Amino acid sequence: MSFRDRRDAGRQLARHLAHLRGQAGIVLGIPRGGVVVARPVADALGWPLDVVIARKVGAPFHPELALGAVAPGDVLVINEAVAAEFDLTPEDIAPQVAAQRAEIERRLGLYRGNRPAPDVRGKTLVVVDDGIATGMTVAAAIQSLRRQEPKAIVLAAPVASPEAMVQIRPLVDAAVCLLEPWSFRAVGEFYEDFTQVTDDEVIRLLEPADETG
Repeated sequence: MSFRDRRDAGRQLARHLAHLRGQAGIVLGIPRGGVVVARPVADALGWPLDVVIARKVGAPFHPELALGAVAPGDVLVINEAVAAEFDLTPEDIAPQVAAQRAEIERRLGLYRGNRPAPDVRGKTLVVVDDGIATGMTVAAAIQSLRRQEPKAIVLAAPVASPEAMVQIRPLVDAAVCLLEPWSFRAVGEFYEDFTQVTDDEVIRLLEPADETG
């Protein structure tokens, strides 16, 4: 099984989330690609679409190595095994953490413009990504949202590694993942079209009057 593109993945996810229609809820895409997947979900449920942003924290000597992730509300998730293996202290990673927190604030301003953050208290939240590899950024995003006291958090992803889902399922009230292949190598291998998403496309999809779904 594969997906034609992110919108196709979103439409497939929407069919598995139809039971939520009629509740008070918000769909939150994880930029950038998750927002494209989230748009058809939001349209199908009749819910507003917004973003939840978490950022990977790379190791000081190897930025591509996922050491952890940050999210709004001073959330910091650390892979303790990696930190211990390389004997990294909080002081060692502080510059990377600060840089990613600043990037979150920049992106929130860019994507939302003058619109305020949605009030998620007491609402059902569907958190959408286009695929999940390690799960650390998703875990950070969920922890950030949980602090805002929603009614429930539902994770929706077209594809994820089984290892990531083992870590994430206990953090959410429900999870919809269409593919959990044991041969998982990269998210893009499950899409026919996995073109990089631009900031401009994210901004357009988030416009309240968007009719593109």
